[in-house]
Amino acid sequence: MLRILLLYLCALAAAENGSQGWLRYAPVPCDKACQDALPSSIVTLDRNETSPVYVAGQELQQGIQRIFNKTVPINYDNCAAPSSIIVGTLRDYNCSTQDIPELGEDGFVLNTTGDTVQLLGHNQRGALYAAFEYLSMLAQGNLSQVAYASDAHAPIRQVNEWDNMDGSIERGYAGPSIFFANGTVVDDLTRAREYARLLASIKINGIVVNNVNANATLLEPRNLDGLRRIADVFRPYGVQIGVSLNFASPRDFGGLDTFDPLDPSVVSWWENVTDQIYQRVPDLAGYLVKASSEGQPGPLTYNRTLAEGANVLARALQPHGGILMFRAFVYDNNLNESKWKADRANAAVDYFKPLDGEFEENVIVQIKYGPIDFQVREPASPLFANLNRTNVAIELQVTQEYLGQQCHLVYLPPLWKTVLNFDLRVDRKASPVRDAISGKTFNRPLGGWTAVVNVGTNSTWLGSHLAMSNLYAYGRLAWDPMADSEDILQDWIRLTFGSDNQVLDKITEMSMASWPAYENYTGNLGEQTLTDIIYTHYGPNPASQDNNGWGQWTRADAQGIGMDRTVGNGTGYAGQYPEEVAQLYEDIDTTPDDLVLWFHHVNYTHRLHSGKTVIQHFYDAHYSGAETAHSFVDMWESLRDKIDQERYDDVLTRLVYQAGHSIVWRDAIANFYHNLSDIPDETQRVGNHPWRIEAESMALSGYKPYAVYPFETASNATAIITTSNSTTGTASTTLSIPSGAYNLAINYYDLYGGSSLWTVYRNDDQIGQWTGDTKLGHIPSIYLDGHSATRVTFRDVEFRSGDVLRIVGEPDGTEPAPLDYVALLPGGVVD
Repeated sequence: MLRILLLYLCALAAAENGSQGWLRYAPVPCDKACQDALPSSIVTLDRNETSPVYVAGQELQQGIQRIFNKTVPINYDNCAAPSSIIVGTLRDYNCSTQDIPELGEDGFVLNTTGDTVQLLGHNQRGALYAAFEYLSMLAQGNLSQVAYASDAHAPIRQVNEWDNMDGSIERGYAGPSIFFANGTVVDDLTRAREYARLLASIKINGIVVNNVNANATLLEPRNLDGLRRIADVFRPYGVQIGVSLNFASPRDFGGLDTFDPLDPSVVSWWENVTDQIYQRVPDLAGYLVKASSEGQPGPLTYNRTLAEGANVLARALQPHGGILMFRAFVYDNNLNESKWKADRANAAVDYFKPLDGEFEENVIVQIKYGPIDFQVREPASPLFANLNRTNVAIELQVTQEYLGQQCHLVYLPPLWKTVLNFDLRVDRKASPVRDAISGKTFNRPLGGWTAVVNVGTNSTWLGSHLAMSNLYAYGRLAWDPMADSEDILQDWIRLTFGSDNQVLDKITEMSMASWPAYENYTGNLGEQTLTDIIYTHYGPNPASQDNNGWGQWTRADAQGIGMDRTVGNGTGYAGQYPEEVAQLYEDIDTTPDDLVLWFHHVNYTHRLHSGKTVIQHFYDAHYSGAETAHSFVDMWESLRDKIDQERYDDVLTRLVYQAGHSIVWRDAIANFYHNLSDIPDETQRVGNHPWRIEAESMALSGYKPYAVYPFETASNATAIITTSNSTTGTASTTLSIPSGAYNLAINYYDLYGGSSLWTVYRNDDQIGQWTGDTKLGHIPSIYLDGHSATRVTFRDVEFRSGDVLRIVGEPDGTEPAPLDYVALLPGGVVD
């Protein structure tokens, strides 16, 4: 009985839910020689329990205990003790006369070559970073001798959380807010403290805790007191909090009759509010503002410039040392597509370039990496090259708003690097975007990084175990943008899943293939992610890109596709870049294929540098991307015995879903452009599905056909739904196929508002059962469309010719047990 109990306890210990992220500190084999080589004490050069140095000492003690099962005592005053780890600031370190290199703000020295391990920071935050970096080495089994100094690429390294006061999160896919609920700050901030620890471990030094679409009630006294509590939680980890502001707060919340930034009463109101916040949070990082964009209020309401609006807040912050992050994402839905020169991509430069030099010195213009909106591929925003007297920061997006919403594996650093490494050629000199955001290109004092992250209460933080690689990599790149994407990924894999070579190889292969695959089956050649831009930004809906005022257009018609952004004949966008880059994009012959439709409008028969026509590239890429997504399932299944069951099952569920949804994407895009252009696929795949049985062609009882919109998000444009929300439906067909084993794939729709039950039978034998609940953390649609379309697969099912395949659907709530089609796939065949 005791042995059984011990085995049970070991099994419990092995199960993991992802809450520790890459800070699991899983045990590493360590023999006696290894144990003897480990330091025997920790010297922490600060006794203040709220200081990052004190936290570093605690983290080191706990980490070494968990990694090597060795208890290392902490002391605070004997830095001459041999075989010790010394952690503190350079100012407090007086244990050696050796030369220590000069360090920038937040920089640190990590030295393991002598009798002591030195973890020394320019400031307390830097010392904590050194401790986490040392522990990262140990957790990967790396006990090598190293000695180096490390400095931050830029002073600003923030995350933005789009949390709302009611606890919801805009573009969040991992449950409700860890900060807010019911209009106020939550009482229990344990989860926030754990997040602060994760951020500090990747050298993030700031967090904006509320949505850029801000609610002015954040400024209520009870919520300002709540901000104090949040700041108290993050401060020991060296992370300063900031807040998003609603620009109309003086009127909508403060009782004034105006929010005109030049009105003296408004100026005084903002100064007073800022003083009140700093009384509670004296180290507040500052403010983030989204103004005059997407319906948000701003200075343009009063015909004031964006700089005048930013400066009233920046001046209120100056006495307190705060910074103002002002988003360059300024546009509205009033563009007219019939005007050939209309172009949302022009907006950032049009608005901000004329204001260069007019912003206060503590203003940082926060620029999205591309000129549209976190697409699967965009050119680097030309605004980075057009503000030479203004501080700038790059805005990335860890939460996968347009890129699969954590339901699809997409490792993002290779995408980010296309922008960071892009050479803007300012004054015909090497000018990579990474140098513009650090301040190097134009010799600016401030600059850096921000990323929209949107963690939630889900134990995995982002809703997906594999998605956490993007948060980890963001921090690593913000510290050092020259770091290699694959090297970063492999560090994360070892820290998260262990050092087994097969695990390392397979997750690396999957992750590095994931962004190219997603680009292939969603939108390529620079045409953007062909999702529904009006609704949830998730599933396919290419028609939604055009004929609206938002300007996220492809200008697709029966003859051709693409935005002409040339100076000579188009919107002029290409001319916003410095001359060498403008010339590159002006000429279709020198424009790279992966951005050709971003800069040029062409016929579907236009031949790319690859030799393929545009339309055939569409077909081939979408089929190739879906095949790659399907390969992820087999790769992951090869790791079944190497990863704990909880995480293995969760990741497998998502990869199986992604494989099915990639087929939805593939078919929708291929069918849409086939229908629009009337040009056939040279390989005759599009519209030809020999393994499918359309649901509407089956014998139906209690079911009826339903015309799906958009048409391309259902096979043959048609699905079936139950005749009422209380009627059980049956769809059956007699099979005429060669006898053998098949993978039975069933495409259906999982709607918000119900959890239907489907049961599938072979003759009278039940094959399986499933419910309308993808278990992905969110259900993105109330309609039958590309967002809700999904697939369930039963593998290796034996069928004979003459068998009756029967599916029984029981509706629930507003979900009428919808079915699209059945596919009987021989082994190795991707539908």
